[in-house]
Amino acid sequence: MTDQPVFDPAKDAAALAAVKLVQPGMKLGLGTGSTANVFVHRLAERAAVEGLALRCAATSKATAELAASLGLRVEPLDELGWLDLTIDGADEVDPDLNLIKGGGGAHLREKIVACASDRMVVIADQSKVVEQLGAFHLPVEVVPFGWQVTQALIRKGLDGLELSQRPILRRLRDDAPFLTDEGNLILDLSLEAIPDPQALALMLSRIPGVVEHGLFLGICEMAIIGRDDGSSVELVAEVTQ
Repeated sequence: MTDQPVFDPAKDAAALAAVKLVQPGMKLGLGTGSTANVFVHRLAERAAVEGLALRCAATSKATAELAASLGLRVEPLDELGWLDLTIDGADEVDPDLNLIKGGGGAHLREKIVACASDRMVVIADQSKVVEQLGAFHLPVEVVPFGWQVTQALIRKGLDGLELSQRPILRRLRDDAPFLTDEGNLILDLSLEAIPDPQALALMLSRIPGVVEHGLFLGICEMAIIGRDDGSSVELVAEVTQ
């Protein structure tokens, strides 16, 4: 029997509101993280009660295992093709619905799935809403080969943007390097503030060895923000992307 996530009224409120967006026959992208896990549980409950015919693509091995254990149909993205809707969490959401994602190390698959969807909707609690991105560390997935060279190139690029901060290799509690589902490493950038996310995203994308970064710019269409009182509010971008 699959354990239920620890109940959090804000995350549950966002998840329940997002479940209402799901229509029978949809092809869905399922996100990764604590709030996304709540959504998967709530989605499975509704699918079981209503007999919904859904086909799902997961953004991580952990999400795929969870969804399958709850009775949802999980298939490879390449078999599903284009998706109707992706529901995922975020580590930060700004007023334009730009995001930082990747706290769980799944941002590569999350971005692929989100960009293979008609709509991406983020679910989060109020603590994830910020005026400016950057307080949460920005994950950058890099290939293991020559990763220290990649780290040095990132550092040089940050200096050029006046964002001087040494990229830190993400490690597990036993000090072993954290590996993504693709077998890559993650360098975390603790920048405190990102005044120009577009410039930073462009710089990172140009560096050999960088697979993907956790800036999701112009991808999210709507954010559903759960509140501690069990209510939720929908946010749309202040500026058209």
